[in-house]
Amino acid sequence: MRPQKHFTVALAVVFLSASFAYYNYGIKPSNNDGAISSMKVLHYEVVPIENAVGPESFAFDANGGGPYTGVSDGRIIKWHPLEKRWRNFATTYSHRNDQCGGPYNKHLKTEHICGRPLGLCFSNITGDLYIADAYKGLIIVGPNGGTATTVSSHIEGSPFGFTNSVDIDQQTGTVYFTSSSSKYERRNYVSLILSKDKTGKLMKYDPQSKQVSLLLNNLSFANGVALSKNSDYILIAETNNCRVLRYWLQTPKAGTLEVFANLPGFPDNIKRSPRGGFWVGIYSRRDKFVQWILSYPWIGRTLLKLPLDITKVYSYLAKLKGSSGLAIRLSDEGNVLEIVESGTKGRSISDVEERDGVLWVGSIETPFAGKYHILGAQG
Repeated sequence: MRPQKHFTVALAVVFLSASFAYYNYGIKPSNNDGAISSMKVLHYEVVPIENAVGPESFAFDANGGGPYTGVSDGRIIKWHPLEKRWRNFATTYSHRNDQCGGPYNKHLKTEHICGRPLGLCFSNITGDLYIADAYKGLIIVGPNGGTATTVSSHIEGSPFGFTNSVDIDQQTGTVYFTSSSSKYERRNYVSLILSKDKTGKLMKYDPQSKQVSLLLNNLSFANGVALSKNSDYILIAETNNCRVLRYWLQTPKAGTLEVFANLPGFPDNIKRSPRGGFWVGIYSRRDKFVQWILSYPWIGRTLLKLPLDITKVYSYLAKLKGSSGLAIRLSDEGNVLEIVESGTKGRSISDVEERDGVLWVGSIETPFAGKYHILGAQG
């Protein structure tokens, strides 16, 4: 490597290292007189996953079975509480091989071959499981599992790109889902962040007509989606902008978009809480330097031209600096109700699914799912 390249790479490492310097923004309720309620955590339990990492998100079937989660080697696995183990339920690709699975940095290189199931949601009408696979698009598998088949992978002749999250209107069967980018694949998510790409989309699929239609575009890293209890609006996590948007589907506001909540970190999935409101998984806190980079797109473009694996460097430095993830419960008005921190240096949080006094917590790089047993959570 030429001296100039040595210098360029070293400069990039220093630059990115600085971007992970911890800067605490703090979290405050968005209303003037509200208070964040305390959540008493009885204990934290690790639920190991064999031969794979990254339980990105969770779903329960109509009978309360599960949770189900997608992992790095293209499998969807189901938790069997009586047996206290995961069992294979489905795969996104039929041609899985020995390349699939392994540590986080390894599976990033092969997930376009093996499939990467992200968002999951069961239709209570049909019992089918809809899956947002980052590479294969919107796919589906029946109630008994097996190999998933493609529902749709294109809109208006163009591929979805980085398909990410899914939710279903259980009254109509309409499926809502996001694509984070039509330019960058999931394995290049750091490039997506640094470029401040705005090709994210919110789409819907009508099982009756079998048509996909576009609801929103020009989103900056569109991520998690969650319908309101009455399906009159849908929330979308816009990761790059550290915020949650609300798109109205019904009422006189139908078709309008507004900011629902600004957040202290990068949001991933959103799920309704049975106690009201929504849980948002925060991948990591934002820091002042990263916010500065994202404010000037030319900086990100310059970093992307450097001769190094930007995703690998970013992942390494994230673990080294160790800004941990958060779980935040928002009210139906977007106010902060509860906060749970991962408590472990460098551990991200991608999803929070609350069921029967337990928070199932996902993370894109861990070889296990987390369970927070809670007591005295205030609604």
